[in-house]
Amino acid sequence: MTMLSSQKMLGRHLDRLAVVYVRQSTLQQVERHQESTRLQYGLVERAIQLGWPRSQVLVIDEDLGRSGASAEGRPGFQRLVAEVGLDHVGLVLGIEMSRLARSCRDWHQLLDTCAVFGTLIGDTDGLYDPTTYNDRLLLGLKGTMSEAELHVIKQRMHQGLMAKARRGELVIGLPIGYLRRPSGEVVLEPDDEARGAVQLVFDLFARLRTVNGVLQHLVRHGLRLPVRVRFGPAQGELDWRPPCRPTLQGMLRNPTYAGAYVWGRRPTDARKKRAGRPGTGRRVAKPGEWQVFLKDRLPAYISWEQYEANLNQLDANRSSAFGVIRRGAGILPGLVICGRCGLRMTVQYQKRGLPRYNCYRMAVDYAQPRCQSLRGDGLDRLVSELVLRALEPSALEVSLRAAEEVERDRVQLGEQWTKRLERARYEAQRARRQYNSVEPENRTVARTLERLWEDALVAEKSLADEHARAMARQPTTLTAGDREAIRRLASDIPALWHAPTTTIEDRQAIVRQLVERVLVTVVGESERVEVEIHWVGGHRTGATLRRPVAHLDQLSNLPALLARVRDLHTEGHGAKEIANALNQEGWKGVKRRETFTDGMVLELLRRQGLARKRGRSPTPPSEPRTEWTLNDLAIELDMPVVTLFSWLRKGLLDARRDGDGPRLRWIVRADEVERAKLRALRTKPRTWVLHQRVGDEAH
Repeated sequence: MTMLSSQKMLGRHLDRLAVVYVRQSTLQQVERHQESTRLQYGLVERAIQLGWPRSQVLVIDEDLGRSGASAEGRPGFQRLVAEVGLDHVGLVLGIEMSRLARSCRDWHQLLDTCAVFGTLIGDTDGLYDPTTYNDRLLLGLKGTMSEAELHVIKQRMHQGLMAKARRGELVIGLPIGYLRRPSGEVVLEPDDEARGAVQLVFDLFARLRTVNGVLQHLVRHGLRLPVRVRFGPAQGELDWRPPCRPTLQGMLRNPTYAGAYVWGRRPTDARKKRAGRPGTGRRVAKPGEWQVFLKDRLPAYISWEQYEANLNQLDANRSSAFGVIRRGAGILPGLVICGRCGLRMTVQYQKRGLPRYNCYRMAVDYAQPRCQSLRGDGLDRLVSELVLRALEPSALEVSLRAAEEVERDRVQLGEQWTKRLERARYEAQRARRQYNSVEPENRTVARTLERLWEDALVAEKSLADEHARAMARQPTTLTAGDREAIRRLASDIPALWHAPTTTIEDRQAIVRQLVERVLVTVVGESERVEVEIHWVGGHRTGATLRRPVAHLDQLSNLPALLARVRDLHTEGHGAKEIANALNQEGWKGVKRRETFTDGMVLELLRRQGLARKRGRSPTPPSEPRTEWTLNDLAIELDMPVVTLFSWLRKGLLDARRDGDGPRLRWIVRADEVERAKLRALRTKPRTWVLHQRVGDEAH
């Protein structure tokens, strides 16, 4: 070996540096395994024995306490590669190849760089020349074995960890409301007030069904959550902190509260870990993806069924889901289903705050025309009437439950206040006992204890005052007369439904307790809407709704309406008399004009040729008319002036202003070709496409 080494070392190697690379994987190894560190530093003497002067031996030890799994985060290894690439190094010495790199990518990068610049590599077994095939083959094998060794070590440790987790013995972090004893046993929080605060969170969510409702209730009543301090001088002590939304969501999603031991809820996805970007690559796994799941292994605050119900409710409360209660005037957001495509319809609020239910999912996903659209106030009224009718038989049960909810809220709040007052009173008494037990002569300690006693008394007084104010805001305890009054009110459900104190959110919550979904189908382009209500439990109710439409041609009963107008005209009735008769018989027109007028009757008569068009002055054929006022053009096109004015505002007419102030009028340029286009636009059925706005009269 000595002869082979002497043959590989040349004068050009001795003219450059000999680098001794020193590395330990962890700081614990640096502290406890110092013999390995001494052996690596001892390679300096080995380099001197090979012929390098001490001044030409460079020690690179910046990577002490750093893993060799990757070159990232190893400035020492990066410096070594840079020195070799600058042709400054003749020999690289290491105690073994695993000290240089445990990744084949980094190892072969170093080998290639050494081969290009003729740098030797040495360990305790000898010297290697990367430019020769045999040495390069051996070095590559050593690098592969080093990487495989790291994989075997990691796999062995992971299997041991998994085995311990499957037995439920692996220590996991405990959420709020749990405590680990020195023996390792997990128990519920021994503090009675802390346990009550945690239980209150789950009770409130079971009733309010939203995280925001629970948070608002806790903040409104000044309640806090108990947290065990994990670090610092106060480690292990109980600290009361204000509630926040992430904490409440974590509590509701944590299976520990249901008594389950779970490991692997947040696995690491290597595909999401990218170099140079923040983040650990960890994701939240679904319950079916948990690596270890042991049911009924820990003390529980809630049952497993309630935990699953909480998860379902949290998923339903998302904005894209079914059961979330949304703000706005509509009571059916999230419940309306398109009867044509079967997808959920979205709600859009118009200028006056009226809801409108649209189905545009096919337009968004497949660039297809919108399925249908309708105003929501009529649909809301229909469903409200049916819901009130369904609630009538259960009025007494509703009243009793309302009384129970009020009483339960008051009892829970009183229990929390009682525990807080007991704690404050105990702290004051404890401070008093400490002050009384000190010797009067020891004034230094006595002054400190006296100050602590005064602080405890002030805190007790402040809490008592806060409790008095909170109780003053609470309703008094329900008496027998109060309960009877609640029963009387509950017997009149419509009065409660329409009461000013009943909010839209309250109505939405009531509807979602009874209605599973509302299937809506607009019949063609007509005013008829087929509604099918699917109640919770499987029962279905069908109904027909009338929606406002823009044109007479959209009325499904237009032939019957024209026939009735014709019969009344034949009987000798005038336009005004016909309009009164139609209104009395319950006929409906188009939107904004559902009540018939004599002008609308004349339009229906003109459609049948029973009345001439008023105000028309024939234009000589030799001089075709190209400019019109809005009134004249409306008579020419046989359409309402308001429609022409809306087209004018949307830029569909070529018009100019004539006059100013009260004498202002619009002059529209429309030759025969333009008038033909306007007639076609008037009769064209409205289609719902992605770029159009709801209620666009022009399409």
